[in-house]
Amino acid sequence: MDFTEKRQAFWGQFSQLNRGYLEEQYEHYEENPKNVEKSIRQLFDKWGPPEWFDQEELSEVTAERAPTVQKVKKLTAVIELIEAIRRYGHLEAEIYPIDFSKAGHSPLIDPKTYGLTKEDLRNMPISWLRDKYPKELQNGEDLIQYLRKCYTGKISFEYDHVNNDLERRWLLEHIESKRLKVQLTDEEKKKLLKRLEDVEGFESFLQRTFVGQKRFSIEGLEMMVPVLDHIIKLSIEDKIENILMGMAHRGRLSVLAHVLKKPIDKIFSEFNKGPNRELLPAEGTATINYGWSGDVKYHYGAQSDVKEGAGKTSLTLAHNPSHLEFVNPVVQGATRAKQDNRQRSGIPYQEMEKGFSVLIHGDAAFIGEGIVAETLNLSGLAGYRTGGTVHIIANNRIGYTTAEKDGRSTRYASDLAKGFEIPIIHVNADDPLACISAAALAFKYRRTFEKDILIDLVGYRRYGHNEIDEPRTTQPQLYAKIDKHPTVATLFSRQLIEKGILSEEGFNNMQAERNTGLRKLYDSMKENNTEDQEIGPIPPALAKELGRFKTEVPLDKLKKLNDQLAERPEGFMAFRKLEKILARRKGMLESGGKVDWGAAEALAFASILSDGTPIRLTGQDTERGTFAHRHMVLHDVETEDTYCLMHGIKDAKASFDIHNSPLSEAGVLGFEYGYSVHAPETLVIWEAQFGDFANAAQVIFDQFITSSRAKWAEKSGLVMLLPHGYEGQGPEHSSARLERYLQGAAENNLIVANVTSSAQYFHLLRRQALLCGKEEVRPLIVMTPKSLLRNPIVASDPEEFSEKTFELVKPGYQRKTSRKEAKRLLLGSGKIMIEIEEKMKKTDDDFSWLEVLRLEQFYPFPERTLGRHLAEMPNIEEIVWVQEEPRNMGAWDFVDDYLNNLLRPGQMLRYLGRPKRSSPAVGEPNLHRNGQTQIIEAAISREKRSVFL
Repeated sequence: MDFTEKRQAFWGQFSQLNRGYLEEQYEHYEENPKNVEKSIRQLFDKWGPPEWFDQEELSEVTAERAPTVQKVKKLTAVIELIEAIRRYGHLEAEIYPIDFSKAGHSPLIDPKTYGLTKEDLRNMPISWLRDKYPKELQNGEDLIQYLRKCYTGKISFEYDHVNNDLERRWLLEHIESKRLKVQLTDEEKKKLLKRLEDVEGFESFLQRTFVGQKRFSIEGLEMMVPVLDHIIKLSIEDKIENILMGMAHRGRLSVLAHVLKKPIDKIFSEFNKGPNRELLPAEGTATINYGWSGDVKYHYGAQSDVKEGAGKTSLTLAHNPSHLEFVNPVVQGATRAKQDNRQRSGIPYQEMEKGFSVLIHGDAAFIGEGIVAETLNLSGLAGYRTGGTVHIIANNRIGYTTAEKDGRSTRYASDLAKGFEIPIIHVNADDPLACISAAALAFKYRRTFEKDILIDLVGYRRYGHNEIDEPRTTQPQLYAKIDKHPTVATLFSRQLIEKGILSEEGFNNMQAERNTGLRKLYDSMKENNTEDQEIGPIPPALAKELGRFKTEVPLDKLKKLNDQLAERPEGFMAFRKLEKILARRKGMLESGGKVDWGAAEALAFASILSDGTPIRLTGQDTERGTFAHRHMVLHDVETEDTYCLMHGIKDAKASFDIHNSPLSEAGVLGFEYGYSVHAPETLVIWEAQFGDFANAAQVIFDQFITSSRAKWAEKSGLVMLLPHGYEGQGPEHSSARLERYLQGAAENNLIVANVTSSAQYFHLLRRQALLCGKEEVRPLIVMTPKSLLRNPIVASDPEEFSEKTFELVKPGYQRKTSRKEAKRLLLGSGKIMIEIEEKMKKTDDDFSWLEVLRLEQFYPFPERTLGRHLAEMPNIEEIVWVQEEPRNMGAWDFVDDYLNNLLRPGQMLRYLGRPKRSSPAVGEPNLHRNGQTQIIEAAISREKRSVFL
């Protein structure tokens, strides 16, 4: 028999099931022989590719070679069983502390499924695996039992979804070797027990002392604290300078007390005020006047320095509202802000050791909240990656009162992570040593591959969702078991006592000392010790109107910057038509020139960089601009290399970072908010593709951007560019929902603007850059134009950049007569005011009876400035507010109170615009044009027209 016949005979012995598997393995082998198991690789090395032939030929060959064929079949079956244990061992893992849904027997890892008996396994030599597994393993049965211990114990793993072969092999080697298990000395085990006792005792003391108050206790997941301890210890050893953490309510007080070292007597004092502590102070108190209303105790974050030996790190727990997982992107943005070195021109240099993030999730929220997926998607993107996050699911296996079967469609809460190739470690929260080993492996993986990894910390919830709630009404059988279940500290103490590491008397003394210490802290607590020192001093009141900022730039400097914007790297060939468009900017600053919107923005950025303020700009299609006006990043038509215009500014003293974002609003905006808080000196800008789409990030606006200063004294100078304007494009491409931001404007928390000239936009950006890093900084929301981007009316003269500054209220057209003749004042904002001016220019009327003002900044409302304008118009009979949005939207409900206060006797205030509607805009372009025409004509008609749309 020649070699070809032997090869056919060899491969022909495999069953149809095995043939598909071997063919798949051979494809991996062809890509890289190291991609397959050593035993299978040796088969391919010897016999070449699998080759099948008909059954008649097979029967002849197998009759001759039956013993060999049978051995190969058994060997293949063992290999399949090994792979199955690695993939599906978690199905039988002992990861559930409470046996109400314990994983049972799985046929996927049963030897019988693969035609193997105990005798087969005992007779299976494993000499070919000697270099991989402990030498004491004698045969296949020993090997299978060893692997079952690796994958089906109190700690288990899922990593088959990780496509990178290097990562999979790294995980396999660590899991299946003794390197996985962290070895603690007896003294370290006693310290671990004491840590658990401290956590348990703290929670128990709160439960007994402050009956009926919410605390969202950690009990059932006490190991979360030692897991964090170990991650922090490894971070310090790795010389990581900042650890940024985010978590919801569950266990937050214990983390604050034990990890971030918030004084326990201070926590007691907050509780001692009772449930009313969570209510806002009465109107008129100093707290309200200062623009700070505070928050409930389990929303606050904290910052502290943690030392370990000679090393230390800064630990920050982010403030978090009740919207659970929405803190995730905020923490990621904060981490990136810590990592980015923005002190030089060009792209920021990312220093991974400067920051590291840990996110603690609820099990129901991790799988249920879409913001989690948005945040996970950021992890591998150039503009958002942070070098890997350690995720921990605080898995108490219930969401408020909703059971797992009603809360998700997946087996595990962690299954979402598989789509992002994140390895998953399931671990029983009642096994302290397994939990520490999980933390060590997670940290090491993250450090090695700079990728996310997830620990599914499986425990239970000893009380209800909060301590007021009664869980036995909805889960009576579960809580009957929980009531009888010992705490993790009790279980661990029994282990140590049995091994002679600790005596029962020693354990009792440990508990007594802890209880005595807590009682002393409580007794010495100051009744009124409720100052929130961990969030810093209460901010001073902010001015109602921003003062004048020196935002003008000398014309010579602007021309120099404009010349630098026109430079390109040698040999760089951008799209020819685009270069022609950009070339027009060269003469814009000359006498008689006009600077359009895109050029004004570029000059603003260039001048801000030359002043030494870093800039970060992100959003959907932001590099080019949704409306093709920005073109900040050019693409070489030959090589597809890219070049950013801002990186050619030789006078730049700080970095410029621009990125197209993924198709995400909440996740990306949360990221940029977190970045802005932790990089206060940086002008951070987020641009919505259309302003309408920003409502997908409403939680970030409501719970962070508009209210964080009042709740947590947290400052942000984030800029949000929201394209806005009615142009007949329908309900989702017209309105940025200006009314929503104005509704949230109070206590000088925001700046809301809708500017109508390129110079105004230039000065607004420069003013915001000057505010960055200062006490009075606050977020800026700008209604930016779409069709107006190329309208000649919004283009500005060069002198408006070099000689003027931002105008809160801007005249709407050039008057030829005195203001004293005006009888009607048209007041409005944005695109419709430009359209009114265009119509006036085409109308045969001197409009001596009419004055037009554009409100450029809504909030803080420029009441004094507007009053000065009105003082110059003594004969005004009516003020007409004009808007293109429906009456129940836009700015009308916001401005009417201010305008009524400005009315003099005999004057009236009138609304002109669309009626109240449920949808922000019509979907038919002709209907839009008809309505817009009616509003504009009524505005400039001498008659007092009503508009019926």
